[in-house]
Amino acid sequence: MNTTLEQRKEQAKEYMKQLKIYKPYIDGLMNENNVCYYEGFGGFWAYQNEELTAKIKEIERAWNVTVYAVTHEFTKFGECYSMLVVGDYPEEWEDIPHENKVFYPFAYVWNKSDDCCSEFGSIGVLSLGGGIKRIY
Repeated sequence: MNTTLEQRKEQAKEYMKQLKIYKPYIDGLMNENNVCYYEGFGGFWAYQNEELTAKIKEIERAWNVTVYAVTHEFTKFGECYSMLVVGDYPEEWEDIPHENKVFYPFAYVWNKSDDCCSEFGSIGVLSLGGGIKRIY
């Protein structure tokens, strides 16, 4: 089943609420299609980074997903942008699994240092002060 952008954005809003993301960042996605990316727990608009914006659009087009938040981290295996996504299949939409204050949303991880290592999967994030940070 193909979903609409509006349906995926409504689900993204629910996910963002579960992650306790700062309301202006939720409103930015819902009202202006602006995605926030996080350095540590601090948020910045993705449109301020042209390369990231282009990659978000590429992933959304290629996989018919909606990116609703992004974390940015430097790891021992490269510079990574973890794009939290809502997929195209509503039957897969459920609450974000969590345990001991760690959430496990579904994401596309773009390994900017080694693109062939980019992949979909669940990641571990913490939520603090309206922002998120990847820890796994």
